[in-house]
Amino acid sequence: MELYLIRHGIAEDKGLGIKDEERSLTKEGRQKTEKVAHKLVKLGLNFDLILTSPLVRARQTAEILIAEKLSSQLEESSHLAHDGQISSWLKDWLEPRNYSQNTQLALVGHEPDLTKWAEILLWGTELLIGGSRRSEFSEVKASLVLKKAGMIGIKLPETGSALGRSQIFWLTPPEYLL
Repeated sequence: MELYLIRHGIAEDKGLGIKDEERSLTKEGRQKTEKVAHKLVKLGLNFDLILTSPLVRARQTAEILIAEKLSSQLEESSHLAHDGQISSWLKDWLEPRNYSQNTQLALVGHEPDLTKWAEILLWGTELLIGGSRRSEFSEVKASLVLKKAGMIGIKLPETGSALGRSQIFWLTPPEYLL
């Protein structure tokens, strides 16, 4: 199974009197996300399902992906809101659905959660060292960086736990897709 972790596009700044969960994509954020989505179509991507955080900016990003016909199915998951835990998502959401191994799922969410999820899938853990996020093997593996409207592709193993046993196959900042 392939997971595509997609960060929402550029959103309104914090502190403008708007609740965080209601912050929308900016005009620039919408335009860049549309261009990224269009390029993903040209690259031949097609997701079996797009799962999004319920926060407005993530939902808008997911709707752009749907509008570009990257998938015909969209669902919300509170697991993708801030501070969602990958172990809970795997146990409560993914495992009961029993998807086939050739399934492609897009997860639209937020930072630092998406890179934390990726690091846990790849290396099995994510720790705070000196006040900053680092994997347990920080001297060997650097922390991942996921820019707005960027994407990380991770292949889950066919059997057993995905934690610490998955493989990265895609890490793209949006500027490479524009």
